[in-house]
Amino acid sequence: MAQEKKLVEAITSMEEDFAQWYTDVVKKAELIDYSSIRGCMILRPNGYAIWENIQKQMDARFKETGVENVYMPMFIPESLLQKEKDHVEGFAPEVAWVTHGGGQQLQERLCVRPTSETLFCDLYANIVHSYRDLPKLYNQWCSVVRWEKTTRPFLRSMEFLWQEGHTAHATAEEAEERTKQMLNVYADFCEEVLAIPMIKGRKTDKEKFAGAEATYTIEAMMHDGKALQSGTSHNFGDGFAKAFGIQYTDKDNQLKYVHQTSWGMSTRIIGAIIMVHGDNSGLVLPPKIAPTQVMVIPIAQHKEGVLEKAYQLRDRLAAGYRVKVDDTDKSPGWKFSEQEMRGIPLRIEIGPKDIEANQAVAVRRDTREKIVVSLEELEGKVGEILETMQAEMLERARAHRDAHTTTAKTYEEFQDAIANKPGFVKAMWCGDESCENKIKEDTTATSRCMPFEQERIAETCVCCGKPAKVMVYWGKAY
Repeated sequence: MAQEKKLVEAITSMEEDFAQWYTDVVKKAELIDYSSIRGCMILRPNGYAIWENIQKQMDARFKETGVENVYMPMFIPESLLQKEKDHVEGFAPEVAWVTHGGGQQLQERLCVRPTSETLFCDLYANIVHSYRDLPKLYNQWCSVVRWEKTTRPFLRSMEFLWQEGHTAHATAEEAEERTKQMLNVYADFCEEVLAIPMIKGRKTDKEKFAGAEATYTIEAMMHDGKALQSGTSHNFGDGFAKAFGIQYTDKDNQLKYVHQTSWGMSTRIIGAIIMVHGDNSGLVLPPKIAPTQVMVIPIAQHKEGVLEKAYQLRDRLAAGYRVKVDDTDKSPGWKFSEQEMRGIPLRIEIGPKDIEANQAVAVRRDTREKIVVSLEELEGKVGEILETMQAEMLERARAHRDAHTTTAKTYEEFQDAIANKPGFVKAMWCGDESCENKIKEDTTATSRCMPFEQERIAETCVCCGKPAKVMVYWGKAY
């Protein structure tokens, strides 16, 4: 029992210190380890397996929309990066530069990619000539480097994994349609697979991507009430095309510029999974994304027939689920704690008395509900439990978000909500960046998005009292 207690005590309570709880979980659940390079994390098997599942399932969704995968170089010549002024200014503080190669100083500095817009633009300028070449729907899975001052595992690191889609279209309408289509792909994936409800909307001009005409975002609420930007989709219009000379001959034999989009989601989303669903015993993984969905734990495994029966159950379940047997020599209590720490959705306990009664005990990770299951009905019952768990995790996250969303009509109400009610605050805005800056200065809250689903909360801006143009979600964010 002392060992079991020690494992749980290794996690700081989220009520006591949420930031420390988060760090404890990513370490104790063996998702990451720190490397010898500041701000760079090592993704351990438990952490990388979650990313593999995200990658596999999102990649399939991308391909259903016609997207093809490519791979671009990790180095960008400085002259190429300089071609789009707004873009390079937006990334300049975070760029890592290569100045030497093989002991020799390079004639031109190379940027280690913080993002790949310029590389894709260079490619499109070379391969797009006619309307017949369009659209180009490309995506790459890779890592990027951003020289961050303050880092935190998954949420903000110097190097991280992501996917970045880059598409080129004949018309502005096609580009806008693709921009919103990919945002919806992200939102649906997060709700259906990660059990995280999202607010969909447009970023303000102050918060949009450098060089974009419009940036759309999905915003999630963490357990502590802070927002996490979880995926973005950008409409570039023809700005990059003009900077890079990406033109095509249309059906009317006229030269025209392409219209482009870019969209991305990174390993930061694993941080969202942790902070939306986790508890004081560790991770709680939604069944659809969990690397191991079911852990079979033999009770009194030294007794005759117990381990064999555990292996039988594993083999039966393996046809439909990701399942393992914990046949280590640790105590059952320790195994339970370990399974909970790692967030495995369901454990199946099987011991001599269970075998005699032709049953097993199924225990849900999220609610810890124990369900006695007849061995004849095992496969079907496991499926029912995992399906129910997936749906209920989404509903709990949605209920938490809604309960921590406040409406403010006056600046006093707004300031009080930001200071005393962790979560989102819905309030009207005049559209003036000076009000956005004042709100951030006064409260440290930022505009998260102008949601597609608009409400008319009041007629005037919550900050300045001038006529309001749009309702905005505001909040403190990671």
